[in-house]
Amino acid sequence: MPLRAIARRLLPHTPGPEAVAGIASVGVGVGLLAVKFLAYALTGSAAIFSDAMESIVNVVASGFALYALFYAHRPADAEHPYGHGKIEFLSAGFEGGMIFLAALVIAWQAVGVMVRPVPLARLDWGVLLMAAAMVVNGAMGAYLINAGRRAGSLTLVADGKHLTTDAVTSAAALGAVVLIRFTGWAIVDPVVALLIAAYISVTGIRLMRRAAAGLLDEQDAEDERLLRDILDSHTGAGGKEPVICSYHKLRHRHSGRYHWVDFHLVVPAGLDVRQGHTIASTIEYEIEQALGEGNATAHVEPCAGEACGSGCASDGKG
Repeated sequence: MPLRAIARRLLPHTPGPEAVAGIASVGVGVGLLAVKFLAYALTGSAAIFSDAMESIVNVVASGFALYALFYAHRPADAEHPYGHGKIEFLSAGFEGGMIFLAALVIAWQAVGVMVRPVPLARLDWGVLLMAAAMVVNGAMGAYLINAGRRAGSLTLVADGKHLTTDAVTSAAALGAVVLIRFTGWAIVDPVVALLIAAYISVTGIRLMRRAAAGLLDEQDAEDERLLRDILDSHTGAGGKEPVICSYHKLRHRHSGRYHWVDFHLVVPAGLDVRQGHTIASTIEYEIEQALGEGNATAHVEPCAGEACGSGCASDGKG
């Protein structure tokens, strides 16, 4: 059965490209996990072990990311009127936490090898297997990041960054094995493993911080600029139609890929309810089109200032 058909069956609410990317990520992760542990079994290298440990994290995190993609695209319901998109932040935070935990395990293993060195063997096989893993990881990571950015999916972007991080650790492990193969410097192995642990821990912490920002509704600076540019363009006597007097109480947040915006519009006091509603609906629609997926809600208020008599020629920046 083609992968796209499998994706439609497993993830019925999820757009096709995202579903395919999520399923492909899990499949590739399982395959690379087997390859890396085979390389570790053959060589006994701590650097390769560190890369294999991260692959365990990758498989677990990719599985959760797949579920998050399915859940995030479920339609809003009575219990979740704002939709289910925030699970994408939870998924990214989970993946970051798993990466950080893997870094601790890798560091522990590397220190153990420093205290009790382990003889290395079959390094040629290690080089071959790790080179293949590095290429596949890098290609898959780039694919997921690109797919995630096109779809506005933090889950796919986080998974892609994890895979590119995995590719970097594969390259480091590969470099360590090659260096040991030609120099015999066994100490390089645990040292590189510690460096890998430090590198991936930073990636994990960054993912957790970004996920926390989303869960806590941190304001997005780029969205803020976009929203104010739209509202400012309608404000005052020189504004484009429909003209408003001012606006205030602008708030916005993400729920996964979905944007939720609310604000107060101040319009000339002489307008009737229908006219005020038309103005609000027009600007709401413009904002929704600019943001992509989301919902904008305006509260209309009558202008009480002197400028109302001259077409609301106020500066209007609330």
